[in-house]
Amino acid sequence: MFTFYYAPNTCALAPHIALEQCGADYQAVRVDFAQNQQGSPEYLLLNSKGRVPTLLTPRGVLTETPAILQFICQTFAQSGLAPLDDPFELARMNAFNSYLCSTVHVAHAHRRRGSRWADDPAAIEHMKNKVPENMAACFDLIEREYLQGPWVLGEKYSVSDMYLFTLAQWLEADGVDIRRFPKVAHHRLKMAQDPVVARVVLAEQSVA
Repeated sequence: MFTFYYAPNTCALAPHIALEQCGADYQAVRVDFAQNQQGSPEYLLLNSKGRVPTLLTPRGVLTETPAILQFICQTFAQSGLAPLDDPFELARMNAFNSYLCSTVHVAHAHRRRGSRWADDPAAIEHMKNKVPENMAACFDLIEREYLQGPWVLGEKYSVSDMYLFTLAQWLEADGVDIRRFPKVAHHRLKMAQDPVVARVVLAEQSVA
């Protein structure tokens, strides 16, 4: 059994969907950011980064969304959520996930987490003001080059679609009109209508 630590409205949604899609035996534990539970001594013993997602496995703890996604894909290979038998396609999937992690998520984080990069209030405000432009540029690239078929990998549904769906939900709050990106908008709607995705989204937003 796995224990999965998440917080609503974070990138943890992607592996949460993957665990549910695979039918994994797992317990989901909500980390309350409003109460700074991610900074508690108990949580820091699990994930010293003080962030989500965190996946507790029988072999130890895993962090970072791309790594957790690949672990789920390989552990539940029968789910077909990654092209494990095709090295090139697998690398293409990981390249996309890495782009979301290292570039798109970072661009988004400048809106509320500017203090990670600067102490000067004016600099933090400049970073915040740049977020709509940077996020729009990221999704323009995704629209033009990455989202070639109904799914990120074309005809094959994968964990990359779960990851894209997660980050695409942040666009409006980041000051970007998703209608600028018809393929991304269609993809987000299609994902939202999936019963598994809808179930996880509802579970994350429900307050126990």
